[in-house]
Amino acid sequence: MEETYAVTFTQFIVLCAVIIYLVNKIRVRLALSKAKHPSLRGHSKWSRRLAKCVKFFEYKEDSYFAVDGAPATIQEQRKQAFHQLKERMAANSPKTIAFSSNLQQSVSDLQFTSKYRVPFPFRNQLPKPFTLSNIVKETRGTQIKDLDGNWRYDLSGSYGVNVFGYDFYKSCMQAGSKSVADLGPVLGPYHPIIAENVELIKNISGLDEVSFHMSGTEAVMQAVRLARYNTGKKYLVRFCGAYHGWWDGVQPGVGNQRDINDVYTLNDQSEQTLHVLSTRNDIACVLINPLQAFHPNADSASDVGLIGSLRATNFDKAAYSTWLKRLREICTQKNIVLIFDEVFTGFRLGYRGAQQYFDVQADMVTYGKTIGGGLPIGVVASSHTLMKRYKDKQPAHVSLARGTFNSHPSVMASMNEFLIRIQHPDIQQQYEQIESVWDERVAKFNERLQQANLPLKITNMQSILSVIYTKPSRYNWMFQFYLRANNLELSWIGSGRMIMSFDYTDADFDQVITQFITAAEEMAADGWWWQSSNLTNKTIKQQFVYDMVSAYSPLLAKFLPSPLMSKLKTAVKTSSSVNAVNIAKTSSTIKE
Repeated sequence: MEETYAVTFTQFIVLCAVIIYLVNKIRVRLALSKAKHPSLRGHSKWSRRLAKCVKFFEYKEDSYFAVDGAPATIQEQRKQAFHQLKERMAANSPKTIAFSSNLQQSVSDLQFTSKYRVPFPFRNQLPKPFTLSNIVKETRGTQIKDLDGNWRYDLSGSYGVNVFGYDFYKSCMQAGSKSVADLGPVLGPYHPIIAENVELIKNISGLDEVSFHMSGTEAVMQAVRLARYNTGKKYLVRFCGAYHGWWDGVQPGVGNQRDINDVYTLNDQSEQTLHVLSTRNDIACVLINPLQAFHPNADSASDVGLIGSLRATNFDKAAYSTWLKRLREICTQKNIVLIFDEVFTGFRLGYRGAQQYFDVQADMVTYGKTIGGGLPIGVVASSHTLMKRYKDKQPAHVSLARGTFNSHPSVMASMNEFLIRIQHPDIQQQYEQIESVWDERVAKFNERLQQANLPLKITNMQSILSVIYTKPSRYNWMFQFYLRANNLELSWIGSGRMIMSFDYTDADFDQVITQFITAAEEMAADGWWWQSSNLTNKTIKQQFVYDMVSAYSPLLAKFLPSPLMSKLKTAVKTSSSVNAVNIAKTSSTIKE
């Protein structure tokens, strides 16, 4: 009996331990779930699964210009305007269009960008002058020239590289190349100019050591790897909507085909997120893209997601500074590496980047884009402890990172020119004034838009601007083509982000405003922003969902209401050869 009792008691203890373990696991899991953003962007695995289920469809010609329920007169007006704009763009840039068309057949990047300029149901009927990339051969000041000699004001910012103006970088590249001309592409040994670069980067970052890489994505890869290696912990925390390069280790959702189980995508500026960080002991690092302050928890705005007019930004510098300070405190307490990914914002928000702008010191900082003085580069800066790649007492336990071109002499020389020049008093004075300069310019921009009675608003985070659409519309994505026809150069993502260089004068910017307003007035006159009492962002979303259901099951669609169009016009043409298409951006921005 005693023996039986002892076994039963042991079993009881084991059962209690199992229950406590399971309850704790559930508690931790619930806390993690609460810390995720409720949108699909906050649930990376689900967003990827659902993206594979989005079936391709396209609007037929008889509904292409009527998906918002516009009457026949507006439809015809749009159709004629569409054709006229195509002819106008084709006549202005025949050489550029022909060259890009030929190049696209052999360059996969161009094939992708041509397909992802507008919401996918509209893309197949876009004419070539709309879809093809611009081919350019010369810059001067704030303008860029295509093969046909057309000069356009550049609003693309070369993906963020162009902070100080193209002439500034051309000078850095030329002077740098000359200073290392005697060495050539010697790789492995270092040109002595690297020593000054290291000291300058240490002073700017406020950190101890530097490593060089070949791109911003590589720099982020190395920062995360070192954080895990030197903390001995597994998980990385990133924030909803944040972009940290194309590496799948920090891009666990749409666009990545590999399962990622060591990355948590959490809610930005959330108490539940702070709770998770403060109660777990397995988080190696928190990765911050400071640009998310412009649009917390949202992807970078792109015209491919312009289903309606729900694009928004929400920049509050004081609130985001407070949030980062709270993160800083918890990361210090829990031995979590706080990484600032300054590949985009570095040297744009300030001389010391986001660390200076938000007054927060990171444990590790990555740089890229502009720091190369016009040439490709990635940089990691951190403390001696976090940069160490080997264990003194475990000689086989190392963290490898290399890259043949990581300290190319030409890049080091161009970087050196950049780092020295931005210390000049005129650049430092520019930094002190740049935020107020751009805030005043954007305020003036919006005054002009209001005076012209246009359904547009410009928002900004310093010199990074976005176009907000203030009235419901299914055709906001058309605006990018009117802007290009009026000699304003955007990147392939369209009107979601305009990246301005610091060399824009007030006169330059006034001209941009004038051309922008001309483009908007043309678009309004052509009927694309037609309004009705039934046209709301809610009905637009409902109509889009109806159209998606129609693509899956035309029979089921017969029993559902069509919010904006009569069912005779709603017919969508599906691709018989495609069962499911991974729509990389659209599924995560379907809310628009």
